[in-house]
Amino acid sequence: MLIPKGQARPRLWVSWFVNPFIHQKHRSAAIRSNVRLDVLPFNAFTLGANSTIESFSVVNNGVGDVIIGDHCTVGIGSVVIGPVKIGSDVIIAQHVVMSGLNHVYEDVKVPIHRQPVTTSPIVIEEECWIGANAVITAGVTVGRHSVVAGGSVVTRDVPPYAVVGGNPARILKQYDAATGIWQKPKPASIA
Repeated sequence: MLIPKGQARPRLWVSWFVNPFIHQKHRSAAIRSNVRLDVLPFNAFTLGANSTIESFSVVNNGVGDVIIGDHCTVGIGSVVIGPVKIGSDVIIAQHVVMSGLNHVYEDVKVPIHRQPVTTSPIVIEEECWIGANAVITAGVTVGRHSVVAGGSVVTRDVPPYAVVGGNPARILKQYDAATGIWQKPKPASIA
């Protein structure tokens, strides 16, 4: 009743008359008019103070909560599929994909779209910058004040205060608190 059969987005009456009373959007937050907001009342959706979801983005909480902290930007054309938790002061550039959802494909006698889905939460901690066209896969945590280079595919956790890049993403440099310098990893730790 909340979603038309075979669809991912809620019916208009859910978006207009239910979601505004269920979900928490701070009064200073902005969701641009052409964002596809596929949020349903049975999972959480929160948008913190002074945060913005830019045009042509898609946010979907159908299979898990989507929590976005204060002072965040979700860039133009980005996709956020829950479960995803984004801390405060996070910059998400254009065309970034974060999906806590995966399709099961084990049974070769059943089409993939008819098999169940699995979820594993994505966590983006405070003060991170996710570069344009990056992909963050299910179950990944990006540590505080880390940078994901544009075009990267992040398949493993990123430690705090690190810069990662590539496909699959690897550590390019990390902040050393003892010296106060950003340093490249030693060759043994690159693998």
